Amino acid sequence: MKKLGCCLGFLILFSCGAAAQRAAKPTLAATPPMGWNSWDSFALGITQRQFKAQARFMARHLARDGWRYMVVDEGWYLRNPYSNGRPAWQYVMNHHGLYQPAPNRFPSAQRGRGFRPLAHYIHSLGLRFGLHIVRGIPRAAVKANLPIAGSHFRASAAANPADACPWNSDNYGVRDNAAGQAYYDSMARQWASWHVDFVKVDCIAAHPYKGREIAMIARAIRRSGRPILLSLSPGAAPLSHAIQFQKFAQMWRIADDFWDHWSKIPQIPWSQSLYGQFINLAAWQPFAGPGHWPDADMLPIGWLGPHPGLGPPRQSHFTRPEVRTLLTLWAMGRSPLIMGGNLLHLSPWLLRQLTNRAVIAVDQHTFDNHALITTAGRAIWLARPDQGLGVYLALFDRGNQPIQFHITWRQLGLPGIQYRVTDLWSGQRLGKFPDLHLLIQPHAAKLLRLH
Repeated sequence: MKKLGCCLGFLILFSCGAAAQRAAKPTLAATPPMGWNSWDSFALGITQRQFKAQARFMARHLARDGWRYMVVDEGWYLRNPYSNGRPAWQYVMNHHGLYQPAPNRFPSAQRGRGFRPLAHYIHSLGLRFGLHIVRGIPRAAVKANLPIAGSHFRASAAANPADACPWNSDNYGVRDNAAGQAYYDSMARQWASWHVDFVKVDCIAAHPYKGREIAMIARAIRRSGRPILLSLSPGAAPLSHAIQFQKFAQMWRIADDFWDHWSKIPQIPWSQSLYGQFINLAAWQPFAGPGHWPDADMLPIGWLGPHPGLGPPRQSHFTRPEVRTLLTLWAMGRSPLIMGGNLLHLSPWLLRQLTNRAVIAVDQHTFDNHALITTAGRAIWLARPDQGLGVYLALFDRGNQPIQFHITWRQLGLPGIQYRVTDLWSGQRLGKFPDLHLLIQPHAAKLLRLH
């Protein structure tokens, strides 16, 4: 049994600490961001029409429950994203070496308008607009030695050809010098002019970790004058640099790409399993808080298509119990909730899971979240609400056989003789008990409020 939290801490009321935490909340990412990202369903190739359709669904059915960010992931500057890759890809770039939305896919970007018209449309729905980039400066900009906007530098002075992303060779790395900062400053000014709210920067949090470039991009965003949420990828972000991530980013990936499988798949060893996320989220909890959130990655649930970022179009391999386990773990771990499945194909059941306000409140409005125990077969997590009394308790069966949980309140470090128990997934009030007896099926979870 691996102890990951101190149950005795629950003997102390943290109301004063919680009030101080609420008073100090920043305006950007005060709670874990919630939204949708195009990668899991469209990979490199989403179009403006498809993106708007996803956004309209979110505005109508999810926004009232906190789902607001709409993010165009990698490849928006490719005219032919589903071709045979490099060198066949056709990139769209301006005369200052900055990528531009491919006008054949994003018609509103024509005549140099970039993503601003699309961002305005997203904002008109009451949502927020985001995009993805890979760190660095385009190779083509360096080859042509293009001028860097707003400076006297040219691309060759900013580029570090020895530091290309090892898994995406579109760009060279950017030097930690005045020219490199000028290029990132020009990029952030473009985002601000487009009214971007969220930027996901890839090949920077791990594989490799690039701390200096993280600081440069954060500095560029500050100089742009627009509050832009900074998300860092991929994982697993090194825990040894947790303070750096807290200082410069609002969210960062704590695991490699997460896909729809419970256990590791030998054929894709880099893909993160749901089973493995228990340890990752537990380890990062000391660094989660207003303005900075460890990110367990997108939610690959529902229909993954028409062009998933991994594998063929499919209904997610996660079973219904596994979907609830995933959402329960992300909520107790205060991870950002970024939906990856195609919203237009949501089943009524899955839509109900994504709009369960009691579960969302656990993700958005709790503190002192921690894993009390994690073993090969089970896990127990505890958390406290930001407001009000009581405790949130999550029980997980991580094994392949049903598990009978028999728990006394004393084992959880809780005072009192009896607690009223509410099942947050069903909304059912189970009654008032001196202890807890629950049978949980394999890969399933229970999320309870005790008060």
